[in-house]
Amino acid sequence: MADKYLQRNSTTGRVTEVTATVTGGTGSEAGKIVGLDGSGRLDTTIMPVGVTADTYSGTASEALTAGDFVYIAVTTGEVAKASATSGGNTADGFVLSSSASAASALVYFEGRNTALSGLTVGARYYLSDSVPGGVTTTPVTGAGKRHQYIGKAITTTSIAYEADDGITLA
Repeated sequence: MADKYLQRNSTTGRVTEVTATVTGGTGSEAGKIVGLDGSGRLDTTIMPVGVTADTYSGTASEALTAGDFVYIAVTTGEVAKASATSGGNTADGFVLSSSASAASALVYFEGRNTALSGLTVGARYYLSDSVPGGVTTTPVTGAGKRHQYIGKAITTTSIAYEADDGITLA
């Protein structure tokens, strides 16, 4: 819950207690005092365009797990797990929240994927050919497979994602 402050009503002159605004996005919040959300941060709806994370909200074409690296289907805009397998699709981004098939999925195009586990700090990670949506420290090999560098592990639970074009191996 956001902190409260005292405000003098300009019409009545009375002082009342008011809760700080945690979310925004409409003109009715103009001039309001801002409060931090439950995570101790400013909500993205408060921030100006271009300051928040670069994201896309689409429909999941399959069940997605928080931390999955995903691609966005060109023809439908649906979100699915990326894979380095032959015929697979390279990652466009990642999801931080799980989504059921046909549910909304929020894809992050940049930044830290903080929904992972068991990573080796400082290790380079590549898109996996054995775990859809997953990563591996070993670059894939084999004709037709998709080699894609994903990023470096910053902690045991997060990778600094670096969007990189995949290479189809000969």
